[in-house]
Amino acid sequence: MRAVTQRPDSLTTALHQHITQAIAAEGGWLGFDRFMALALYTPGLGYYANDSTKFGAMPESGSDFVTAPELTPLFGQTLAVQVGEALERTGTHEVWEFGAGSGALALQLLDALGDQVQRYTIVDLSGSLRARQQAKLVAHAPKLRWVDALPEHIEGAVVGNEVLDAMPVQLLARHGGQQGGVWHERGVVVAEDGCFAWADRPTDLRPPIAIEGPQDYLTEIHAQGEGFMRMLADRLTRGAAFLLDYGFGEDEYYHPQRHMGTVMCHQGHLADGDPLVEVGRKDITAHVNFTAMALAAQESGLNVLGYTTQAHFLINCGLLPKMEQLPQSQRATAAKLIMEHEMGELFKVLAVGAGEAWEPLGFSHGDRSHRL
Repeated sequence: MRAVTQRPDSLTTALHQHITQAIAAEGGWLGFDRFMALALYTPGLGYYANDSTKFGAMPESGSDFVTAPELTPLFGQTLAVQVGEALERTGTHEVWEFGAGSGALALQLLDALGDQVQRYTIVDLSGSLRARQQAKLVAHAPKLRWVDALPEHIEGAVVGNEVLDAMPVQLLARHGGQQGGVWHERGVVVAEDGCFAWADRPTDLRPPIAIEGPQDYLTEIHAQGEGFMRMLADRLTRGAAFLLDYGFGEDEYYHPQRHMGTVMCHQGHLADGDPLVEVGRKDITAHVNFTAMALAAQESGLNVLGYTTQAHFLINCGLLPKMEQLPQSQRATAAKLIMEHEMGELFKVLAVGAGEAWEPLGFSHGDRSHRL
């Protein structure tokens, strides 16, 4: 998957043609999960597979959004406390990071963990991002490797920051209320003017719980995310995984008032709700149903070790003393990690593990596993 250096307009045109052909090959209708996968991951053309800038603190850099490791190095330094405990507790020496982005989190973890980590493996499908990661992590090159596919067995600490939200989701739309309403799967067609448009088809698919209320309702189901958790359970023979992302437990995810779904796009540090335009030039995400992720892991043999907000998790791992050592300007930025109206409450952390269950430090106070 080599990076491309096409102008954005030609890149978008090429991706549009590629998806148009895929829609035609499927008889004129493509499920949104397939559309999202093509928009994000088509080699050389999709958002995560092309050469555009994605991660950064300010739009002036040409970036589209900021993640916690770009916000402040304290994120990775604090997460390293938990990762280090997991390595020690499980007697392992390798960190696996899924979707390493700019490489900022890997650098923070490697700097903080030192000799505790003998090997750091990055699983990333983006060739252009891999090149940036290699440049950023050159000081740790002897410990690093990149893989496209997982081996049969994984041992160590697994980390995924904002990975689950980028996994394709299926869209379900109920037309009519709870009584007599008909569920449809929402897909994508090509309109007469050549643009992409929505089209719904009746389906037997359903959300995992009944949706009350008289209103039309749009939501997502997360087959690919659940499949990722089952794959992780199948391969992780010794160790623990920590997944950080924005989302909710099932009851909150499918609340009657959340009737517009959670699919969101990010471009130039602005958010919008239309994934059918500017395809390939903006990120497409959906919030995570953490109940579904935890159940998929548990049903496949892993233990759920904890579930809590990012604020509780980072405070439990010692963020506040680290913040006190910063200048005031940097302290205010780091506070966004835990402030309720920033990342502190919306972002959650789910931990699962192979072998004997144990309580990680990050969940010692404020664990919400019982609310999954």
